Amino acid sequence: MWWGLGALAALLLVAAVWVWRKGRPFAQGDVFRASRLSGGNHLFPTQVLITPTSVVQYTPRWIGRQEQTIHLAHVSSVNIETGLLFSNVFIETSGGSDPIKCHGHKKGDARRMKELIEQYQTDYYRGRNPGPVGGGGSAR
Repeated sequence: MWWGLGALAALLLVAAVWVWRKGRPFAQGDVFRASRLSGGNHLFPTQVLITPTSVVQYTPRWIGRQEQTIHLAHVSSVNIETGLLFSNVFIETSGGSDPIKCHGHKKGDARRMKELIEQYQTDYYRGRNPGPVGGGGSAR
């Protein structure tokens, strides 16, 4: 009986470590993670990386991941839908691909995502060398 309980405890520990590792920021830079308290993000919260050239939505899975990348030149609009606790961010494209839909972000993170995308797009279309905006580099 003790062996069975020990094996179950070890299995639960391995699963907990696996979920924790999958929930860590997947890249350096401006990574915004959805709250684990929001629907669909309990085990593996969706993450969004915003760089000077692209927006990447990253959703870990038990095995593997789902990743969608949109170049900033193809982002046509960013919409924020604010609720009582969390915000949803919708990043529409002009290139015919599916929009990025992110649910359960903090309100401040949603605003910051929109600001970064708009700033990087402005830099891109003005032909400036895009760089970090506002001291980025922190995982959220």
